[in-house]
Amino acid sequence: MTTRKLPVGMQDFEDIRTKDYIYVDKTQYVWRLANSSKSFFLSRPRRFGKSLFTSTLECYFSGKKELFKGLYIYDKENARGEDAWADYPIIAFYLSGGDYNAPDGLKNTLTKTLDHVEKKYGLTHTEYDLANRFSDMIVQLKEKTKRQVVILVDEYDKPLLSTMLTNPEQEERNRELYKGFFSVLKDVDGDLKFVFFTGVTKFTKVSIFSDLNQLSDISMSDKFSGICGITEDELQKNFDPEIKALAETRNMTYDDCLKKLKEMYDGYRFSANGIGVYNPYSLLSAFMEQNFRRYWFRTATPEFLIKKLQDSSMSLSQIADGVEASDDELSDYRVEDKNPVPLFYQTGYLTIGKYDSDFDLYSLCFPNNEVKYGFFNSLIPYVLGSAASE
Repeated sequence: MTTRKLPVGMQDFEDIRTKDYIYVDKTQYVWRLANSSKSFFLSRPRRFGKSLFTSTLECYFSGKKELFKGLYIYDKENARGEDAWADYPIIAFYLSGGDYNAPDGLKNTLTKTLDHVEKKYGLTHTEYDLANRFSDMIVQLKEKTKRQVVILVDEYDKPLLSTMLTNPEQEERNRELYKGFFSVLKDVDGDLKFVFFTGVTKFTKVSIFSDLNQLSDISMSDKFSGICGITEDELQKNFDPEIKALAETRNMTYDDCLKKLKEMYDGYRFSANGIGVYNPYSLLSAFMEQNFRRYWFRTATPEFLIKKLQDSSMSLSQIADGVEASDDELSDYRVEDKNPVPLFYQTGYLTIGKYDSDFDLYSLCFPNNEVKYGFFNSLIPYVLGSAASE
């Protein structure tokens, strides 16, 4: 039985690296992003590694060289010579936590980050409104450090998704706060080194995407299809002892164990011709508990998806049989759109099965048995109520 440390649910890159947890090397994507354009947006389902990747970017732009020894990026960065491992000023918003149903919930979370940055860098506190304070902070950081500023925003849509059904008035207030706050990035573009937003879904009408038209959406890019999740090669390269231990515990052959893991947790595709990935949370949980269960599915009840399906004209059987969608439909989300398919895709309940380049259409399906049977067992009772048993 393996006793290696598995980072189930861990989101801090430094914690993983300094405490000897297994780390699947994703730093090739850090290198690609840092050496291509400046501003990016990445959409992936919950618990797919977005926060860990954001933390990895934060450590890289902080110049924490020792954390990257033995990883893809280490020799690449060292080759820069004197410019290697530069320490850039960073403003990092991690928005997965916070009471966003409270009137000032989002404001308080953003303020807490700004307070932390002011204290860390010894900046002058300005009594401006939140947006102007943010803008002034970026200018101060550039002047004080003589380096451009890195902006990281993880789970930007949490304040919207958490209020969308239960408190639409508060959701609108959160949108309005975003409109003024992040739009300042466009005016200080020359002071910015790198900008990175993550979220589950891309809300088209949120001003982040209308005002910051320089954001490059890499969510459906073939080059970045493996940025989150675990590929087949990564599975066998990094987790051979865990596969053997799981097979032994479940009285299976090694090959049968691999087949079962694939059926349960593989199958996610986020681009037309990109590489497929396993759900990292479920995969690591299976190794931790040495069993095959619906780990990802049972971590949250997707009430907003249930509501979306109820409000649409689409039936459960249509979802189960597979549906089609265009590139534009999958890339953006409009709250007023009755079509539930884009949201089911972006949240990980459907994935890309095939792509028809002639018609620019994606065929979507359940990614694996965890989602397929979790969907029927958990969602049908909500949709059909007492008729579910029939």
